Amino acid sequence: MEHPVWIWQYRQWPHFCWNNDILLNLLVQVHEQQGRLLGKMSVMGFETQAATSIEAMTEEVVRNAEIEGLILNAANVRSSVAQHLGLETAGLPQPDHYTEGVVQVLMDAVRNHNNALTEERLFNWHAALFPTGRSGMIPITVGGYRTGVEPMQVVSGAMGKEQVHYEAPPSERVQTEMDVFLDWLNTADTLDPLLKAGMAHLWFVNIHPFDDGNGRLARTITDMLLARADGLEQRFYSMSAAILKNKNAYYESLEYTGKHGLDITPWLTWFLQTLRDAIETALAKTDRIVQKTLFWQRQRDVALNERQIKIINRLWDGLEGKLSTGKWAKMTHTSQATALRDIQDLVEKGILHKTNEAGRSTNYELTV
Repeated sequence: MEHPVWIWQYRQWPHFCWNNDILLNLLVQVHEQQGRLLGKMSVMGFETQAATSIEAMTEEVVRNAEIEGLILNAANVRSSVAQHLGLETAGLPQPDHYTEGVVQVLMDAVRNHNNALTEERLFNWHAALFPTGRSGMIPITVGGYRTGVEPMQVVSGAMGKEQVHYEAPPSERVQTEMDVFLDWLNTADTLDPLLKAGMAHLWFVNIHPFDDGNGRLARTITDMLLARADGLEQRFYSMSAAILKNKNAYYESLEYTGKHGLDITPWLTWFLQTLRDAIETALAKTDRIVQKTLFWQRQRDVALNERQIKIINRLWDGLEGKLSTGKWAKMTHTSQATALRDIQDLVEKGILHKTNEAGRSTNYELTV
């Protein structure tokens, strides 16, 4: 072969290299953000930590699937996560078996982050993602590496106009490739744990060891290594949510690296930038959770009805759009007159105030 097309065809594969000088400043920034978040969480009460963890892990499960175009019911996921964390689930739906299996995968990765990722454990994760033995209507090998004779390709475009973005090693090489990968993953080394997480993600995706689910499992392995880097058995930020916001750039970065040799500096740069974004988002959410907790402490002696408590919580959690009398009535299944009385009561108590926006209807927001 005059010039390799794919990264695994290079003679030095999988001996990756990168430019430390380019990555150092970014790596320092991410570690500083990581320290800020963990420092904030360490002084939080149990309830705040639990609320943050439930939201982060729910978002991770939902967004990890959404990257692949799979939509999970967030309430079902939240219920399953809360159950696994031993927290209150009153008012939440009973999760279905599939959701329970998907949540169990993340829980095992995060709670047991210091345990070796064995082949059996990885196969169990894969089986939980495909309980019917099918990807859609197509039978696949579940709980085992791919065995097909056809090339494993990542393709887009209409039939006859397909574009091949990546071709993985042939199936007869997968067992050997994964043996090397898992041995490296489970061996202690001096590599910065955040770089190891980024490198593991890329390496696993390029082996593409399964018929389906490779992206979701790569992100699960990343979560395991990030939990190991944090030294915690719970998550306070979602890497998958940050990836989803930049999904096109995610796939472009993976594709570029898969075609341009063993220098993975561009991929690690993208990975660290996205990780920084994930932690920054979590820091902002943490500040909001703290504000919400302090708000309810201030209001503990204020008489409020169930409708008011429901809408106030929705406002704190990020209500889409503006709050009007009409929206209040719709969300609480009550009349416009009752909605207006509820709102006016909260305005008099200093909890809500009118916005300054001009328009046909009056809008309200929290006084914080």
